[in-house]
Amino acid sequence: MGIDHYREFTRGKTTPLWIDTADEAEHPALPCTMSFDVAVVGGGIAGLTAAVLLKHSGAKVAVLEAGRIARGVTAHSTAKITSGHDVIYQDLINRFSEEKARQYAEANQGAVEFIAAFADERGVSCDFRRSFACTYTCEDQNLERIQKEVEIAGDLRLPVTYTESLPLPFPVKGAICYENQAYFHPRKYLLSMAEIIPGGGSRIFENTRVGDVEEGRPCRVITERGVVKADQVIVATHFPILNRGLFFAKMTPFRSYLTAMSLEQEAPEGMYISLDAPFHTIRKHRTDNGEDYLLLGGEDHEVGHEGNTAERYRRIETFARDHFRIRDILYRWSTQDNSPVDQVPFIGRHSLLSRRIYVATGFQGWGMTNGTVAGVLLSDMIAGRKNPWSGVFDPNRFTPFISRKFFSQNIHIAEMFVTDRVTGRAEKSLSDLEPGEGGIVEQNGKEFAASRDEEGTTRVLSPSCTHMGCKVTWNNAEESWDCPCHGSRFDRDGKVIQAPAVKDLIAEESKQRAVSSKK
Repeated sequence: MGIDHYREFTRGKTTPLWIDTADEAEHPALPCTMSFDVAVVGGGIAGLTAAVLLKHSGAKVAVLEAGRIARGVTAHSTAKITSGHDVIYQDLINRFSEEKARQYAEANQGAVEFIAAFADERGVSCDFRRSFACTYTCEDQNLERIQKEVEIAGDLRLPVTYTESLPLPFPVKGAICYENQAYFHPRKYLLSMAEIIPGGGSRIFENTRVGDVEEGRPCRVITERGVVKADQVIVATHFPILNRGLFFAKMTPFRSYLTAMSLEQEAPEGMYISLDAPFHTIRKHRTDNGEDYLLLGGEDHEVGHEGNTAERYRRIETFARDHFRIRDILYRWSTQDNSPVDQVPFIGRHSLLSRRIYVATGFQGWGMTNGTVAGVLLSDMIAGRKNPWSGVFDPNRFTPFISRKFFSQNIHIAEMFVTDRVTGRAEKSLSDLEPGEGGIVEQNGKEFAASRDEEGTTRVLSPSCTHMGCKVTWNNAEESWDCPCHGSRFDRDGKVIQAPAVKDLIAEESKQRAVSSKK
């Protein structure tokens, strides 16, 4: 797809709606080595929820965020607050047990009520609205799974109903709907949470990237600005920055795409996700001035495995215009989710040997509730309180069924790693890059990751991801370098966007100078 054809389908701001429509709140960087009771690495919904609850328990807490709090994955989500996660409960019973499925259900439905109670008690203005959430199918082949999920979720005492009629502008074969769920403005919610943390010995530090955590008495959290000493550490960086838990081998990162549109018709009430492929997610958002937007997205794929990510936005717009009367596309952005091999997040001790380091990851696209679950569960564990949900989320669990998927996934990554080094992956020469393009190029027998911006300036980087050395791929929709092995992402300058990488791509400085002229 040429750049002009891409632009035809990509109107709207590229800043997420949630970031563009919330106030800023600045916090300082770590000034020097400091000591706390608990260090929380990551300023999203999991980390901030844990920090608020731990401070309430009397702990002195430090939140360490590589960028700005509440601007990461949480602020790129659809912000649905629901215990209805696709058709997960029948899978959980098959893979674990009815008891573990019940724990997952109670934890996530409890998270819905936690968010509702926090917003109400604090008087948080975060556009919180009760609604219903449905998973639907338009295909006969998926109808039996929907009907089975209704039966199982009902047995687990979740508030579900079955319907064959939804307020959508197209017919469905059937749907499972969860009543009394909710949606909100996630950044407004998290900024209100963050107001509670500073004071009484607790702090928030932004622009403080953590590179490593050393377990001990105390633990040492190593940052680019100094060391934080803490009795306990929570790693809530979406994808863990520590390799020793082997989470990079137990999860698959996916990217998906979202748009916010104004309509020439009333936006349908409710929240929806399709069971059919390609999946689509739909929900309404009411703005501060009372106008309703339609949030519509989907088109997910494994990170770094899509040669033309911009095409995903085009497909979403095509689907939207086929079914809704679109006035304008106001926002478009993408997000990233980590899917565990057994579908359940990893929340608890970081590894079998860890006693003071905890982790929260693998929310599989349901971070509003699973992230809240993580905050509650980890704060309970650190405070010495028993939590009835801990069993199902144990990061060190073993379920025999995962073996085939676990090994096939990692064999594929190993094959890709070897192939890249034996055959190479250069797509063109450096001089062939057009403005707005990027890719792996060959120059003098060596491969580089090169991109040329609209002004014609070319940036040349090492193509090897700084996590484990896999070669990155160019994401033309986000203008980023994405690792197809474990999901690390870097901007066009090579700066880390998303873990597990914690170091920037290496710039080929001599080559950069040689090709920085306009084409």
